[in-house]
Amino acid sequence: MPPPSPAATPAPAEGSVTRPAVVRVRDLVRTFGEVRALDGVSLDVQPGIVYGLLGPNGAGKTTLIRVLATLLRPQSGSAEVAGVDVLADPTTARTRIGLAGQFAAVDEYLTGRENVAMVGRLYGLSPAEARRRTQDVLERIHLTDAADRQVGTYSGGMRRRLDLAASLVGRPQVMFLDEPTTGIDPRSRMDLWELIEDLVEAGTTVLLTTQYLEEADRLAQRIAVIDQGRIVSEGTADELKDALGGAVLEVAVGEDDRAAATEVLERVGGDPVTRDPARGRLRIPARDGSQTLLAAVRALDDAGVRTSDIALHRPSLDDVFLAVTGKPVEPTPAANAEVDVEDPDATASRAARRGRRPSRRSRG
Repeated sequence: MPPPSPAATPAPAEGSVTRPAVVRVRDLVRTFGEVRALDGVSLDVQPGIVYGLLGPNGAGKTTLIRVLATLLRPQSGSAEVAGVDVLADPTTARTRIGLAGQFAAVDEYLTGRENVAMVGRLYGLSPAEARRRTQDVLERIHLTDAADRQVGTYSGGMRRRLDLAASLVGRPQVMFLDEPTTGIDPRSRMDLWELIEDLVEAGTTVLLTTQYLEEADRLAQRIAVIDQGRIVSEGTADELKDALGGAVLEVAVGEDDRAAATEVLERVGGDPVTRDPARGRLRIPARDGSQTLLAAVRALDDAGVRTSDIALHRPSLDDVFLAVTGKPVEPTPAANAEVDVEDPDATASRAARRGRRPSRRSRG
């Protein structure tokens, strides 16, 4: 399946009025030894939206977030957040951003209220203003009932919400959320989605990294797919899906029949087959819609290929991800799972966890 064309810096729609980008990245390069975690990344994020960043493990998502959050310097390139050069003036940049990483950076021995107020004071707020804003954000994330309990008694979802509250106490113009719903239950995930939507309605711009495709589909007004340190596709969810062209034919076959099915489908569809080995599924563009489906059913039957399922559907973000990266979405690990230390993104995340308190305080 041919991938959609890359679009690092999209052109505005004809007749539309665009505002200056609140996040502007140009040609960022960051290496870890011989690994190019960022390989010339460029993107623009317009104010007042959720901008989703999708990519497999090690693609460069966390590295990009760490550069934008002033936690990591690139070898070359430039980055601006809310009109501030994050490389030339990181101190000012930190006053305009909030950061919630992959792991909730909260002090278990303090109460929820004390955690948020402490970050407010680190932003430079007066004690009275820190208390006032703490109450405000605790109400916004629905944690007032548990605010005076020790955080060690919180569930994973509550800790995530508290982490978000601490990021909001400085009223940032731009919020960086690095896989914020990893490892939490579906109910808490939906609660966080609603909170993110509320943030955007209130005027905050959100840059969200995620491996949950339904999360990006629901929340993000624009989406970039990053792979091997490069932006390989960018647009709205509908634009990315439409770029695949028409419908997609998906066939589920056993491992023994996979090679034969691949040969048949490529002959019928005229395009390379993309594979999702974990689910035992093969996909091809169905340019003629139901006629492609009928032709594939007949050809597979004639070839003696046994299928457990065959379906025609509109392209999904899953199809986009598979097409542009050549690999299926990987299962998102639980919050306490170990990560691959050879993965530059994972290494950066682990380093942030080890030094989470200094990194967290960089919010202000």
